Amino acid sequence: MTTPLKFPTVRFLGGAGTVTGSKHLVSANGSQVLLDCGLFQGLKELRLRNWAAPPVDPKAVDAVVLSHAHLDHSGYLPLFAHRGFDGPIYCTPATQELAAILLRDSAYLQEEQAAHANRFGYSKHKPAEPLYTMEHVERMLPQLVAQSYGEPFPVADGIEGVFRHAGHILGSATVQLDLDGTHGRCVVFSGDLGRWDRPILKDPGLIEEADVLLVESTYGNRRHEGDPDEELARVVRESAARGGALVIPAFAVGRTQEVLWRLRELEAEGRIPVLPIYADSPMAINVTDVYLRHPEEHDLEMGELMTAGRSPLHSRMFRTARTVIESKALMHLEGPVIIISASGMATGGRILHHLKRRLPDKRTTVLLTGFQAAGTRGRMLQEGARELRMHGQKVRVRARVETIHGLSAHADRDELFRWLNGFGRKPSHTYAVHGEPTGSDDFVTAIEERLGWDASVPVDGSVHAID
Repeated sequence: MTTPLKFPTVRFLGGAGTVTGSKHLVSANGSQVLLDCGLFQGLKELRLRNWAAPPVDPKAVDAVVLSHAHLDHSGYLPLFAHRGFDGPIYCTPATQELAAILLRDSAYLQEEQAAHANRFGYSKHKPAEPLYTMEHVERMLPQLVAQSYGEPFPVADGIEGVFRHAGHILGSATVQLDLDGTHGRCVVFSGDLGRWDRPILKDPGLIEEADVLLVESTYGNRRHEGDPDEELARVVRESAARGGALVIPAFAVGRTQEVLWRLRELEAEGRIPVLPIYADSPMAINVTDVYLRHPEEHDLEMGELMTAGRSPLHSRMFRTARTVIESKALMHLEGPVIIISASGMATGGRILHHLKRRLPDKRTTVLLTGFQAAGTRGRMLQEGARELRMHGQKVRVRARVETIHGLSAHADRDELFRWLNGFGRKPSHTYAVHGEPTGSDDFVTAIEERLGWDASVPVDGSVHAID
């Protein structure tokens, strides 16, 4: 049993020194609040942490505050609840909808992969089991409690929260926790910050002050390329000229919708040929519907198109593949054709079947549209792997592999500093989280040199006082 400390602290239980498994425990005024409850993804040694006993007693946590619905921030919730957490999970209204979709899909994929491994005998575990099941998800979902942007809400005894737009995906938020009582401290967590002047979503909101700041550092030492439209148009044109399939692994939330937006725009401008475009992901299709249902999230251009009754995310030959039968039918399509499917780092889902089918064909182009974590198949492709292992089989890679970094939904170094410069006074300490070691270390150095702030990369598992 974890005993709450008498003075405010933050304990880093994931997302520290790594870009996955976001979990940060704030203890204050006799209460314990977990910022995010994410799943570890990527490298095997990280994924194994999902199976270990939780680093904090779930029964001792009073509430979870969720920055957004991506699984590296929300994906551990069903297991956390199954192991004893029965408190509220605060999030924005759109995150409440998206988390239900993503977590159900996560459970389904885990059950399916375990069944597949048992059927074909390629798992080392006998029998292979899912991390959690659909039943665990359904039991947990009623704990999600929606809160609007900009409106303070009680989180736990002596702790009040506020959400602001983060601009990363639909429903994404920065989190401010005000710790009242005798200490009167303020903790701000960036979650995953988005970008300015991007399609569909509002820009990130600025925050005036924080005593302790947790800021993501995924791209803390890198700048994104400029407008990605020209690169995307080039890849589409060259793929069409080779007569093959353009396969785009894309996260069902955020990335798929932006890719669809940009393809529609390029097609309307005559910069790419009109091609059949398939979204092969029931989750992405459902998420796209959710994007259209939340006008409070839309930027001006998206809002104007919606008001005019247009379909901002549908090109002329846009099609969906919801069922397994429809997905399998895509295997027989000859190019040129564009297939968008999850997951974005090729860690699971229907995209594996498309890659398995088309990677050996030199006419195929695989387009990676964002950050690829270490240990994922996307990262292996990005680094020139000539062979991948999928479903227990080795698959030869003869396809062309392209990467467009400009489509990332994460703020780059300059955009992170744009957000940091919004603070009216410097925090007593800033922690760079959610980044790979080199990126986080370089970002901390830049914060110290450019802003004169005290900053560091927290050690996983470490506890720090909130001054």
